[in-house]
Amino acid sequence: MAALTPVIGEWYQRPGGTLFEVVAIDRDDGTIEVQHFDGTLEEFDADSWYDQDFLAADAPEDWTGSVDIEPEDFEPQSDSTTQTQWAGPLEFLDRNEAGGYSEWPQLPEDRSH
Repeated sequence: MAALTPVIGEWYQRPGGTLFEVVAIDRDDGTIEVQHFDGTLEEFDADSWYDQDFLAADAPEDWTGSVDIEPEDFEPQSDSTTQTQWAGPLEFLDRNEAGGYSEWPQLPEDRSH
């Protein structure tokens, strides 16, 4: 099975079930930083990333896993800001921080386990 290329904002899963998201890639150091659903951070070097058998995964529906907040503490607050005041939500997006963007070079086609 071919190893998955790490992509910032994408979720992966270990074969045993541990779910995590790629949160940073440092090409200079050759490292990939991930955050597990429970908030734990972990860093991989390129070789150890590609030695793993990670699976692509969907983001969890319960986004509060890594946030120190109880679901009952989160209540949408009424604000004077309305949706009509938002110009275009994507115009404020920095493409370098967008999910689905990878600074990691693609693997050559012939690299596999």
